[in-house]
Amino acid sequence: MPIPTPSGRDDPDGPGAPAAHGFGAELRDSVTLRAVLLVAGVLFLQLGFILSYIHAFHSPTPSRIPVAVAAPAPVAQQAVSALNALDSRPLNARAVGDEAAARRLILRRAVDAALVINPTGTTDTLLVASAGGPAVSQAVTAVAEKTEAAQQRQVKVTDILPPAPNDSRSLSSFYLVIGWMVGGYLAAAILGIAGGARPANLHRTTIRLGTLALYAAVSGLGGALIAGPLLDALPGHFAALWGIGALVVFASAAATMALQVLFGIAGIGVAILFFVVLGNPSAGGPYPGPLLPAFWRAIGQSLPPGAGTTAVRNAMYFSGNATTGALLTLAAYAAAGIAVSLAVTGFTWPSRRIRRLAPAVQRRPREAHGPAA
Repeated sequence: MPIPTPSGRDDPDGPGAPAAHGFGAELRDSVTLRAVLLVAGVLFLQLGFILSYIHAFHSPTPSRIPVAVAAPAPVAQQAVSALNALDSRPLNARAVGDEAAARRLILRRAVDAALVINPTGTTDTLLVASAGGPAVSQAVTAVAEKTEAAQQRQVKVTDILPPAPNDSRSLSSFYLVIGWMVGGYLAAAILGIAGGARPANLHRTTIRLGTLALYAAVSGLGGALIAGPLLDALPGHFAALWGIGALVVFASAAATMALQVLFGIAGIGVAILFFVVLGNPSAGGPYPGPLLPAFWRAIGQSLPPGAGTTAVRNAMYFSGNATTGALLTLAAYAAAGIAVSLAVTGFTWPSRRIRRLAPAVQRRPREAHGPAA
């Protein structure tokens, strides 16, 4: 009971009284080292997000965009040499036999455009496929027009594969993949916060991975329905879109879970660093790889956002050509997430169990000599 003071109030410093709490004490209680480190991590991600997007998009410049040149052999070789000798190497040209071969290369995603030269006239034809990214088609058109004008020639642009009417900038695939990615790593993060970043044993790890797989299937279906039948932005190929979506979601979710198993709750920040700060600007959405700075161009297809965007765009518009590498990248993230989660949990679970059992084992000898004695 607090000791009464002469003024009739309880003495806050009396025996058993709670310690005094001023602003300084509350500040020390609230601002822990862990909280400071977490906020510093958030600041790092925020500034990294700003830096990555501005650095990647502030000045898109064409760099070695693959193009084909269709013309009789001597003319084609001369044109290829001239295009590859342009300042800053905006194009990477190669000769092909005729216009039909050039069209096939574009539709197979081997080149982004083709210049068909008319040796008997002054007007050439530039073939583009803006479904693969209008920004690249526009960049190639600008280079071709400037080059042709210097030779007193004209160029006529023919878009052999434009985007769907409700996908005018061919960005629906990019935004769809970003939505799938966000759902994947948020689902894994929420499960980690609710049940602990590191599952207690292999059974719980398996259950959590199974839950994420089920979520991925439902999420992939929902995204395919919205982009396809509901909005008609990516019509056709519904089953392929659903399958790619499920793989994108599970790849991001499993990888995020593995990072949490390795680094605890900080693994969520690491996932955001790779999937958002690094992955989104390099994914090839607003500006495909040939228009990005070298760093973003190099990492784009090795991260799930870029691989997912390529897989969706090529499956929807290019008959599935050039999707194998992207699908293998996504599958690798999913497989690595599963393997790391199971391996780390299986390695650490016995040691955690031993630590839990040790106090009970130490108590048994004392309990044996207690009441019985």
